[in-house]
Amino acid sequence: MVEQQDYGKKPYVIDIEEWSRRNTSYRRTVWTGEKMQVILMTIPPQEEAGLEIHKDIDQFIFIEDGQGLCQMGPEKDQLDFERVFEKNDAVLIPANTWHNIINTGSEPLKLYTIYAGPEYKEGTVHETKEEMGGLPGVN
Repeated sequence: MVEQQDYGKKPYVIDIEEWSRRNTSYRRTVWTGEKMQVILMTIPPQEEAGLEIHKDIDQFIFIEDGQGLCQMGPEKDQLDFERVFEKNDAVLIPANTWHNIINTGSEPLKLYTIYAGPEYKEGTVHETKEEMGGLPGVN
């Protein structure tokens, strides 16, 4: 495995599943670009990421190993959305939403998270490549 460092602002390919499973750090940034960032996380058993909010940034979390609970809501004391998750689940967190990820299992929770902004209009569907009318961002 290649040394885990931040390879951002240049093209890069990694085995994200392998890196996520091998990561032992609470948080490790592996790629930081202009409009996106990829981070690996390991949350110990019965611990949590901590309640937080990201202003104007959507977040995607993919669970590689483990199980837990996701809490979200409009206010830090109003987390009215709660869902249990497990390996291979994805958590989608809208910008400006309070959230917390809690490891409810007896093993470390392994995940990767992507912070980003959108490329396509909301609701876009292209059934075929030809429907796109060209590459995104290139006209």
